[in-house]
Amino acid sequence: QVQLVESGGGSVQPGGSLRLSCVLSGASLEYYVIGWFRQVPGKEREGVVCVDSKDGSANIVDSLKGRFTISRDNAKNTVYLQMNNLKPEDTALYHCATVDPRTEVAGCFEYDTWGQGTQVTVSS
Repeated sequence: QVQLVESGGGSVQPGGSLRLSCVLSGASLEYYVIGWFRQVPGKEREGVVCVDSKDGSANIVDSLKGRFTISRDNAKNTVYLQMNNLKPEDTALYHCATVDPRTEVAGCFEYDTWGQGTQVTVSS
């Protein structure tokens, strides 16, 4: 059974940057797609970036394009979320997620295995 562990969250001022990490254990990352989500208490979880399993393309939510990027290092079994020019509205608990490689992933709804999350707080 695979597990995901996020890290890299913290408190930053507006305009700052953070890089979140998501380590997959129990399997080789090369076979998995990893997406990033965030949630604010009282609101629905939001997909930040979801990966299409057919071609590996990463679909970042429009409002975050240009500020957030996803990358991966299969040798380290790690996926990264680089977040630049952070804004107070980016404050949330950030989770990475994955799904069985046999599942076709076309959006943000197929993910079913989640990490515990890492908190990001943006304030002055």
